[in-house]
Amino acid sequence: MMMRSMLLFVALFSATLTFGQNNSAKKILDEVSKKYDGYQTIQSDFTFKAAQANGENYTDKGQLFLNKPANQYKIALPTQDLISDGKSTWSVLKEDKEVQVSEADNSGQAIGPNNIFTFYKSGYKYVSSSNDSDGAAGKLTAVDLTPEDTKSNYSKIQVRINKNKHIHDVTIFDKSGAKYTYTINALYVNNPIAGSTFQFNKGKYPGFEVVDLR
Repeated sequence: MMMRSMLLFVALFSATLTFGQNNSAKKILDEVSKKYDGYQTIQSDFTFKAAQANGENYTDKGQLFLNKPANQYKIALPTQDLISDGKSTWSVLKEDKEVQVSEADNSGQAIGPNNIFTFYKSGYKYVSSSNDSDGAAGKLTAVDLTPEDTKSNYSKIQVRINKNKHIHDVTIFDKSGAKYTYTINALYVNNPIAGSTFQFNKGKYPGFEVVDLR
């Protein structure tokens, strides 16, 4: 579930929003969309927290690199790297010493890093949430999104937005009772990112088996 929720999280960064349910929520999300639509590259440091239904908790940290025009991205985690050059995607399983290669999905139909930070262009109902808050991060405005597909693995997604119209955190509520929260700790936009970031370099993973699924 961690990687599925990871791809859902990273899908919060890039398309144009077209909503029509709740005027207040629509205004907020339109402002967020406009902000992210203006970015060509995005780098982010984030924290991932999982709270399982059985009471077990897990916390991890990662980095995201995105080149929007080329549909390129890299997600770096302690146990896994996801790298895409826009044509192929490499999933590096560090503990298993295995690399799985697949074709990149740039269709815009699937939730993934190529439509990052604003995956909710369609397929969701949304309302303003009662979970607005003031704290160390300042004023946070919350919006709840419910998937229209009743077969979805998650029941609700909550997005909290800061005063700069950037996403502060995203919480995914799984139907199993688990809860996954991604907090954006730092965000850097429109900075040059080396092209090699989005290329798989086998020399960095000595002894790894490469499984080509294309």
